Amino acid sequence: MKSYKQSDKDDQINEPAIAYTIADSNNVFSLINSIKRGIKFPTFKTIVDKSAFDIHEWSDFLHLSERTMQRYKKENKTFDPIYSEKILELSMLFNYGIEVFGNQENFNTWLQTTNIALGSIAPKEFLDNTFGIRLIKDELTRIEQGVLA
Repeated sequence: MKSYKQSDKDDQINEPAIAYTIADSNNVFSLINSIKRGIKFPTFKTIVDKSAFDIHEWSDFLHLSERTMQRYKKENKTFDPIYSEKILELSMLFNYGIEVFGNQENFNTWLQTTNIALGSIAPKEFLDNTFGIRLIKDELTRIEQGVLA
C-alpha cells in the first residue's frame, strides 16, 4: 500500500508557482507536502502582492499579529503547517475567483463589495476561517454556473 508521500520529485510544488496558478486541488499530495514543509515568507509575500489585501489584512486572515508577521519577514521564516495550509487555501480561492470573474480587478471588487446573498456582508469578511472560505467558494461556484440568488 502506497502512503500519501510519493517521490520527492513528484510531490514538490515549486514555491514561486504556488504564488501564481499552480496552487490548485489537482495534486493533493503536492499540496499536503508543501503544507508540511511550510510556505516561505518570500513566497507568501508574492501571494500578498498579487492579492487585493495588504499584510495587515492577511494577519487578520491568518490570526497572526502584525508583529509576528514582521518577525517572519525579518528572519525569512517558514510558516508553520497550520498557516501554510490557510495561505494555500486562500491562494486557491483567489485563483478560482479570478477564473470566475475573468480578471483580478473584477474579483477584487466583488470581494470588497457587500453581497446580499452573504447577508449584506463583503466576501472578504469571511476569509479568516475555513467555513467562511468554503462559503465564498460555494458562492463563486453559483456565480460560475449562473445561479445568482
